Amino acid sequence: MKSIMRRIDRFCLTHPRFGIPNLMLYIVIGNAVVWLFGAMDTTKLLEAMLRFSAEAVFTKGQIWRLITFVLVPEQSGIFVLIMLYFYYFIGNTLERQWGSGKFTIYYLSGILFNVLYGTLMWLITGKDVLLTASYINLSMFFSFATLYPETMVLLFFIIPVKIKWLAYINAAFFLWEIIASPFPVNLLPIVAILNYLMFCGGWLFDMIRPSRLHKKKKTIDFKKAAKQYNRAQAKVPYTRKCEVCGRTDRDYPNLEFRFCSKCGGYHCFCIDHINSHIHFKE
Repeated sequence: MKSIMRRIDRFCLTHPRFGIPNLMLYIVIGNAVVWLFGAMDTTKLLEAMLRFSAEAVFTKGQIWRLITFVLVPEQSGIFVLIMLYFYYFIGNTLERQWGSGKFTIYYLSGILFNVLYGTLMWLITGKDVLLTASYINLSMFFSFATLYPETMVLLFFIIPVKIKWLAYINAAFFLWEIIASPFPVNLLPIVAILNYLMFCGGWLFDMIRPSRLHKKKKTIDFKKAAKQYNRAQAKVPYTRKCEVCGRTDRDYPNLEFRFCSKCGGYHCFCIDHINSHIHFKE
Protein backbone atom coordinates (compact mmCIF):
# COMPACT_ATOMS: atom_id res chain seq x y z
CA MET A 1 0.00 0.00 0.00
CA LYS A 2 2.79 2.41 0.86
CA SER A 3 4.59 1.73 -2.41
CA ILE A 4 1.36 2.39 -4.31
CA MET A 5 0.97 5.72 -2.51
CA ARG A 6 4.53 6.74 -3.31
CA ARG A 7 3.93 5.98 -6.98
CA ILE A 8 0.72 7.99 -6.96
CA ASP A 9 2.50 10.89 -5.25
CA ARG A 10 5.27 10.81 -7.82
CA PHE A 11 2.77 10.61 -10.67
CA CYS A 12 0.92 13.65 -9.32
CA LEU A 13 4.22 15.51 -8.94
CA THR A 14 5.36 14.77 -12.49
CA HIS A 15 1.87 15.52 -13.89
CA PRO A 16 0.87 18.69 -12.00
CA ARG A 17 -2.02 19.43 -14.38
CA PHE A 18 -3.64 16.04 -13.84
CA GLY A 19 -6.85 16.05 -11.84
CA ILE A 20 -10.14 17.89 -11.67
CA PRO A 21 -9.99 20.92 -9.35
CA ASN A 22 -13.05 21.20 -7.10
CA LEU A 23 -14.18 17.73 -8.16
CA MET A 24 -16.42 17.35 -5.12
CA LEU A 25 -18.17 20.62 -5.91
CA TYR A 26 -19.16 19.30 -9.34
CA ILE A 27 -20.39 16.03 -7.84
CA VAL A 28 -22.43 17.86 -5.22
CA ILE A 29 -23.97 20.19 -7.82
CA GLY A 30 -24.76 17.19 -10.03
CA ASN A 31 -26.48 15.44 -7.13
CA ALA A 32 -28.48 18.56 -6.33
CA VAL A 33 -29.61 18.97 -9.94
CA VAL A 34 -30.63 15.31 -10.27
CA TRP A 35 -32.45 15.48 -6.93
CA LEU A 36 -34.31 18.64 -7.99
CA PHE A 37 -35.41 17.26 -11.35
CA GLY A 38 -36.11 13.87 -9.81
CA ALA A 39 -38.49 15.49 -7.34
CA MET A 40 -40.52 16.76 -10.30
CA ASP A 41 -40.28 13.50 -12.26
CA THR A 42 -42.92 11.16 -10.89
CA THR A 43 -41.89 8.44 -13.35
CA LYS A 44 -38.29 8.39 -12.00
CA LEU A 45 -37.15 7.98 -15.59
CA LEU A 46 -34.21 10.36 -15.17
CA GLU A 47 -32.77 8.45 -12.22
CA ALA A 48 -33.33 5.15 -14.03
CA MET A 49 -31.33 6.42 -17.02
CA LEU A 50 -28.44 7.56 -14.81
CA ARG A 51 -28.09 4.52 -12.54
CA PHE A 52 -25.46 1.90 -13.22
CA SER A 53 -26.56 -1.07 -15.27
CA ALA A 54 -23.97 -3.45 -16.65
CA GLU A 55 -26.58 -4.91 -18.97
CA ALA A 56 -27.41 -1.48 -20.42
CA VAL A 57 -23.71 -0.60 -20.76
CA PHE A 58 -22.66 -3.77 -22.56
CA THR A 59 -25.80 -4.57 -24.55
CA LYS A 60 -27.11 -1.09 -25.36
CA GLY A 61 -23.92 0.96 -25.29
CA GLN A 62 -25.13 3.35 -22.55
CA ILE A 63 -21.60 4.03 -21.32
CA TRP A 64 -22.54 7.18 -19.40
CA ARG A 65 -23.91 4.91 -16.69
CA LEU A 66 -20.32 4.06 -15.72
CA ILE A 67 -20.02 7.54 -14.18
CA THR A 68 -23.48 9.06 -13.75
CA PHE A 69 -24.60 6.67 -11.01
CA VAL A 70 -22.64 8.78 -8.50
CA LEU A 71 -24.97 11.71 -9.31
CA VAL A 72 -28.09 9.92 -8.06
CA PRO A 73 -28.68 10.81 -4.39
CA GLU A 74 -30.02 8.13 -2.09
CA GLN A 75 -31.42 10.49 0.56
CA SER A 76 -34.57 12.53 0.25
CA GLY A 77 -35.85 15.88 1.50
CA ILE A 78 -33.66 18.05 3.68
CA PHE A 79 -31.27 15.15 4.34
CA VAL A 80 -30.00 15.48 0.78
CA LEU A 81 -28.77 19.00 1.42
CA ILE A 82 -27.19 18.05 4.75
CA MET A 83 -25.32 15.08 3.31
CA LEU A 84 -24.20 16.99 0.23
CA TYR A 85 -22.81 19.80 2.37
CA PHE A 86 -21.06 17.31 4.65
CA TYR A 87 -19.45 15.38 1.81
CA TYR A 88 -18.43 18.61 0.07
CA PHE A 89 -16.66 19.70 3.25
CA ILE A 90 -14.86 16.34 3.53
CA GLY A 91 -13.94 16.13 -0.15
CA ASN A 92 -12.74 19.71 -0.31
CA THR A 93 -10.56 19.19 2.78
CA LEU A 94 -9.01 16.02 1.33
CA GLU A 95 -8.33 17.81 -1.95
CA ARG A 96 -6.49 20.60 -0.11
CA GLN A 97 -4.46 17.99 1.79
CA TRP A 98 -3.66 15.71 -1.12
CA GLY A 99 -3.95 17.97 -4.14
CA SER A 100 -6.42 17.78 -7.01
CA GLY A 101 -4.57 14.97 -8.78
CA LYS A 102 -4.45 12.56 -5.85
CA PHE A 103 -8.04 13.27 -4.77
CA THR A 104 -9.25 12.74 -8.35
CA ILE A 105 -7.46 9.39 -8.46
CA TYR A 106 -9.03 8.48 -5.11
CA TYR A 107 -12.59 9.16 -6.21
CA LEU A 108 -12.16 7.64 -9.66
CA SER A 109 -10.63 4.49 -8.18
CA GLY A 110 -13.68 4.21 -5.90
CA ILE A 111 -15.92 4.42 -8.96
CA LEU A 112 -13.74 1.90 -10.80
CA PHE A 113 -13.88 -0.67 -7.96
CA ASN A 114 -17.67 -0.38 -7.82
CA VAL A 115 -18.07 -0.68 -11.59
CA LEU A 116 -15.77 -3.71 -11.76
CA TYR A 117 -17.70 -5.39 -8.95
CA GLY A 118 -21.07 -4.59 -10.52
CA THR A 119 -19.90 -5.91 -13.88
CA LEU A 120 -18.48 -9.08 -12.34
CA MET A 121 -21.73 -9.79 -10.47
CA TRP A 122 -23.74 -9.23 -13.65
CA LEU A 123 -21.56 -11.72 -15.50
CA ILE A 124 -21.97 -14.27 -12.69
CA THR A 125 -25.61 -13.82 -11.73
CA GLY A 126 -27.08 -12.18 -14.83
CA LYS A 127 -28.60 -9.43 -12.65
CA ASP A 128 -27.59 -5.83 -12.11
CA VAL A 129 -26.30 -4.66 -8.72
CA LEU A 130 -27.65 -1.33 -7.52
CA LEU A 131 -24.57 0.89 -7.28
CA THR A 132 -24.64 4.29 -5.60
CA ALA A 133 -22.12 6.84 -4.42
CA SER A 134 -23.00 6.12 -0.78
CA TYR A 135 -20.17 3.67 -0.11
CA ILE A 136 -17.69 5.73 -2.14
CA ASN A 137 -18.52 8.79 -0.03
CA LEU A 138 -18.38 6.78 3.19
CA SER A 139 -14.93 5.49 2.30
CA MET A 140 -13.97 9.12 1.69
CA PHE A 141 -15.32 9.91 5.16
CA PHE A 142 -13.11 7.15 6.62
CA SER A 143 -10.09 8.74 4.93
CA PHE A 144 -10.95 12.10 6.45
CA ALA A 145 -11.40 10.54 9.89
CA THR A 146 -8.03 8.78 9.59
CA LEU A 147 -6.21 12.01 8.72
CA TYR A 148 -8.15 14.27 11.11
CA PRO A 149 -9.49 12.03 13.91
CA GLU A 150 -9.77 14.82 16.49
CA THR A 151 -11.79 17.20 14.31
CA MET A 152 -15.00 18.32 15.99
CA VAL A 153 -18.28 18.44 14.06
CA LEU A 154 -21.81 19.32 15.13
CA LEU A 155 -24.05 16.28 14.87
CA PHE A 156 -27.50 17.47 13.74
CA PHE A 157 -25.93 20.98 13.96
CA ILE A 158 -26.25 20.74 17.76
CA ILE A 159 -24.18 17.96 19.36
CA PRO A 160 -20.36 18.38 19.22
CA VAL A 161 -18.62 15.09 18.51
CA LYS A 162 -15.18 14.07 17.30
CA ILE A 163 -15.03 12.75 13.78
CA LYS A 164 -13.36 9.50 14.89
CA TRP A 165 -16.47 8.50 16.88
CA LEU A 166 -18.64 8.99 13.81
CA ALA A 167 -16.16 6.82 11.92
CA TYR A 168 -16.63 4.03 14.48
CA ILE A 169 -20.40 4.27 14.02
CA ASN A 170 -20.01 4.09 10.26
CA ALA A 171 -17.70 1.09 10.63
CA ALA A 172 -20.42 -0.65 12.65
CA PHE A 173 -22.90 0.27 9.91
CA PHE A 174 -20.58 -1.28 7.32
CA LEU A 175 -20.36 -4.48 9.37
CA TRP A 176 -24.14 -4.61 9.74
CA GLU A 177 -24.61 -4.13 5.99
CA ILE A 178 -22.21 -6.99 5.29
CA ILE A 179 -24.08 -9.30 7.67
CA ALA A 180 -27.69 -8.28 7.06
CA SER A 181 -27.84 -7.34 3.37
CA PRO A 182 -28.49 -10.00 0.72
CA PHE A 183 -25.80 -11.14 -1.67
CA PRO A 184 -24.25 -9.50 -3.71
CA VAL A 185 -25.16 -6.10 -2.21
CA ASN A 186 -23.58 -7.09 1.12
CA LEU A 187 -20.11 -7.06 -0.44
CA LEU A 188 -20.28 -3.43 -1.58
CA PRO A 189 -18.93 -2.11 1.77
CA ILE A 190 -15.90 -4.37 1.34
CA VAL A 191 -15.32 -2.95 -2.14
CA ALA A 192 -15.39 0.56 -0.65
CA ILE A 193 -12.94 -0.45 2.08
CA LEU A 194 -10.46 -1.66 -0.55
CA ASN A 195 -10.23 1.86 -1.93
CA TYR A 196 -9.81 3.31 1.55
CA LEU A 197 -7.11 0.81 2.54
CA MET A 198 -5.17 1.45 -0.66
CA PHE A 199 -4.88 5.16 0.16
CA CYS A 200 -4.97 5.29 3.97
CA GLY A 201 -4.06 1.79 5.15
CA GLY A 202 -0.59 2.91 6.20
CA TRP A 203 -1.94 5.64 8.46
CA LEU A 204 -4.59 3.30 9.85
CA PHE A 205 -2.07 0.62 10.83
CA ASP A 206 0.14 3.25 12.45
CA MET A 207 -2.83 4.41 14.51
CA ILE A 208 -3.95 0.98 15.73
CA ARG A 209 -0.44 -0.26 16.57
CA PRO A 210 1.08 2.64 18.53
CA SER A 211 2.54 0.48 21.32
CA ARG A 212 4.47 -1.62 18.85
CA LEU A 213 5.85 1.48 17.20
CA HIS A 214 6.91 2.97 20.53
CA LYS A 215 8.77 -0.19 21.48
CA LYS A 216 10.81 -0.11 18.31
CA LYS A 217 11.35 3.63 18.14
CA LYS A 218 14.62 5.00 19.43
CA THR A 219 15.70 8.54 20.15
CA ILE A 220 17.27 9.90 16.98
CA ASP A 221 20.61 11.67 17.14
CA PHE A 222 20.21 14.09 14.24
CA LYS A 223 23.93 14.85 14.05
CA LYS A 224 24.63 11.15 13.69
CA ALA A 225 21.76 10.84 11.24
CA ALA A 226 23.16 13.60 9.07
CA LYS A 227 26.64 12.02 9.04
CA GLN A 228 25.29 8.57 8.16
CA TYR A 229 23.08 10.00 5.48
CA ASN A 230 25.93 12.02 3.99
CA ARG A 231 28.19 8.95 3.88
CA ALA A 232 25.46 6.94 2.20
CA GLN A 233 24.95 9.68 -0.37
CA ALA A 234 28.65 10.31 -1.00
CA LYS A 235 28.59 8.44 -4.31
CA VAL A 236 25.49 10.17 -5.71
CA PRO A 237 25.32 13.70 -7.18
CA TYR A 238 23.03 15.01 -4.42
CA THR A 239 22.92 15.10 -0.62
CA ARG A 240 19.16 15.17 0.01
CA LYS A 241 16.40 13.26 -1.76
CA CYS A 242 12.70 13.13 -0.83
CA GLU A 243 11.53 9.56 -0.14
CA VAL A 244 8.08 10.37 -1.59
CA CYS A 245 8.48 12.49 -4.70
CA GLY A 246 12.15 11.82 -5.50
CA ARG A 247 13.16 15.48 -5.77
CA THR A 248 16.78 16.22 -4.84
CA ASP A 249 18.63 19.25 -3.58
CA ARG A 250 20.64 19.27 -6.81
CA ASP A 251 17.56 19.59 -9.04
CA TYR A 252 15.77 21.91 -6.59
CA PRO A 253 18.49 23.84 -4.70
CA ASN A 254 15.96 26.18 -3.05
CA LEU A 255 13.74 23.38 -1.76
CA GLU A 256 13.91 22.63 1.98
CA PHE A 257 14.57 19.04 3.09
CA ARG A 258 14.13 17.53 6.57
CA PHE A 259 14.54 14.24 8.41
CA CYS A 260 11.42 12.71 9.94
CA SER A 261 11.70 11.93 13.66
CA LYS A 262 8.67 9.62 13.55
CA CYS A 263 10.07 7.24 10.93
CA GLY A 264 12.11 4.21 11.87
CA GLY A 265 15.66 4.75 10.67
CA TYR A 266 16.76 7.89 8.84
CA HIS A 267 14.54 9.13 6.03
CA CYS A 268 14.61 12.48 4.30
CA PHE A 269 11.59 14.35 2.90
CA CYS A 270 10.99 17.63 1.15
CA ILE A 271 8.99 20.33 2.88
CA ASP A 272 5.89 19.37 0.85
CA HIS A 273 5.87 15.79 2.18
CA ILE A 274 7.45 16.01 5.64
CA ASN A 275 4.00 16.20 7.26
CA SER A 276 1.95 14.09 4.83
CA HIS A 277 3.99 10.94 4.17
CA ILE A 278 3.40 7.42 5.48
CA HIS A 279 5.94 6.72 8.21
CA PHE A 280 8.62 4.07 7.66
CA LYS A 281 9.13 1.33 10.22
CA GLU A 282 12.48 -0.18 11.21
